[in-house]
Amino acid sequence: MAHEPDHRDDGNNRRGALIGLAIAALLVVAGIYLVNALRNQGKMEDCLMSGRSNCAPLDLPTHK
Repeated sequence: MAHEPDHRDDGNNRRGALIGLAIAALLVVAGIYLVNALRNQGKMEDCLMSGRSNCAPLDLPTHK
C-alpha cells in the first residue's frame, strides 16, 4: 500500500512563511528608519562639533 502525503500541513507551512516574511519586512522598515535617524543625528553632531550654533532647522509657519 502506498502512503499518500497528508495535505493538511500546507496551510501551516504557508502561515509560517507569511509570518516570517512579515517579520523580515518589519525588520527592513525598522532598519531603514534607524539608519535615517542615525544619519540625521550624525549631521547634527557634525554641525555642533564644528562650532556652529544654528544647526537645528527652524520650522516656522508661513503666513500668507
